[in-house]
Amino acid sequence: MSNAQDKNVKLPPNWFNLDLLSDGYFGISTEKAYKELLKNQKPKQKIVVAVIDGGTDIKHEDLKDVLWTNKKEIPGNGIDDDGNGYVDDVHGWNFIGSKNGNLAYDNLELVRIKRKLEPKYRSVIRTTVLDSAEKEEYNLYRRVVSDFGKKYDEASSAFPIYIAIKKVMDSVAFINQKKIPSLEDMEKYKAEDEMQEYIKKIVRKGSKDEGSIEKFYESIEKGHKELEQMLKYNLNEKYDERATLVGDDYSNSNERIYGNNDVTGPDADHGTHVSGIIGANRNNDLGIKGVANSVSIMTIRVVPQGDERDKDVANGIRYAVDNGARVINMSFGKGYKWDKKVVDEAVKYAESKGVLLVHAAGNDNQNNDVTDNFPTKYYDSPEAEAYAKKNKKPEVKPFVPAPNTMNGGPVGSPRRDAFAKPIPLDTLKYQLPHAKNWIEVGASAYKDDDDLKASFSNYGKYNVDVFAPGFMINSTTPNSKYEEFDGTSMAAPVVSGLAALILSYHPHLTAVDVKDIIMKSVTKVNRKVKYKNEKDETVRVNFSELCVSGGIVNAYNALQLAKTYKSSK
Repeated sequence: MSNAQDKNVKLPPNWFNLDLLSDGYFGISTEKAYKELLKNQKPKQKIVVAVIDGGTDIKHEDLKDVLWTNKKEIPGNGIDDDGNGYVDDVHGWNFIGSKNGNLAYDNLELVRIKRKLEPKYRSVIRTTVLDSAEKEEYNLYRRVVSDFGKKYDEASSAFPIYIAIKKVMDSVAFINQKKIPSLEDMEKYKAEDEMQEYIKKIVRKGSKDEGSIEKFYESIEKGHKELEQMLKYNLNEKYDERATLVGDDYSNSNERIYGNNDVTGPDADHGTHVSGIIGANRNNDLGIKGVANSVSIMTIRVVPQGDERDKDVANGIRYAVDNGARVINMSFGKGYKWDKKVVDEAVKYAESKGVLLVHAAGNDNQNNDVTDNFPTKYYDSPEAEAYAKKNKKPEVKPFVPAPNTMNGGPVGSPRRDAFAKPIPLDTLKYQLPHAKNWIEVGASAYKDDDDLKASFSNYGKYNVDVFAPGFMINSTTPNSKYEEFDGTSMAAPVVSGLAALILSYHPHLTAVDVKDIIMKSVTKVNRKVKYKNEKDETVRVNFSELCVSGGIVNAYNALQLAKTYKSSK
């Protein structure tokens, strides 16, 4: 994902913890808080933060000492020692695996919905008589068919371009006996046709934009991998390994006991990165420094390469709550729901137990006030149903494939919602019944200028609560490595880490208290920032139009406020 702020700049690896005034980077002033407010103070409690994600490398040098450990469980004895239903759940639980292995890939939710509804509605014509429930279901079917067509066209059009670029770069590297060619190697290479000459220009420009040809090659490799995965698994209606690799009764959303204890899984890049931001060891002189200095990371695996399933999300939340988590980080999201009721019940359960939920707003540069990014804090309710009817989305037009072009870029490009309508001011969505223990987080960049909003970040004056650093964030990756990732997935754990930091010094505070403190203590952004609106036009708006709080979270301010805050308990 790219941002207008310069990716060529060399940022301090800890920039998201730095202070704007003293350090020049729009971080959250964590280091300033430790030096000035927490000096000579010891945390009163170690806070358990659950990371519901795709898995975490529990052997990482910067994480192994900050893991949550279930002391009631004897490792490796094959017995459910604590009687919670999960055998050998020493560091958490994996809800997308079994004794047969782990589910690495899954469909997008829209594909699962399409597969379910297609037999019933494939042959429906306009004159077919449908009752009100069927009409609603049919409209959903038409939406997923249209969205599927767009995504498939985009991916299948872009994939050959990535293949061609990678093939030329690999050929030049092979000729020069290197893994990655240099720009000089590319310039010397004699193109065999116009396409290869065009690819040389792409490599030249891409290397400049990314900061180096090495970074550009990494982007091409990543894009190639993601597009291949999208076509082979995410958008492949014939692919469904759930029954084989998980083996649960998927039709039973209330089933709780399934999975295995492999919390790392086959691809732990994302979850490991998220975990490091929250609580990478601050005292070992290795790698990076997480936000919180007294934290235990509980790993819960529910997110495959593809869309997570509602049943697993609900069980992940319940597992976290039942095993002592006070903060739950959820750096995932999707455009469609399957069984929102079971997720709502889990969210209500977390709310009843005083557990804070921190959710990433999404990376489609979309307005969350008009377009859903599930899971959401809003409960399905009569009020929500009435709101949906009043703001009914127009009928979906049949999808018409675009010409064989890149369509503006595949992976990470903005998703345009043709069905969105402005919310009438008399029935604002944020007034609907919702979880009070939920924080929705957008992503910001490092410089206080008009590109402060990360270009990919979703936003919403009423439905995104705060922004936090989520651009060029350096954190832990598997095998004790470190990499820079972009995304609201990185911004959410900054907030989860901040919540844990507040609670570790003020454990009497409730989840609602902590949310209130974080919201009230942001660094207000009193400037206009750029973003692309639903019409793909670059516009400037006051930052306060992009989120409820109108600012970037700030650890120093939050801890100062926490000292005098009167708890709602």
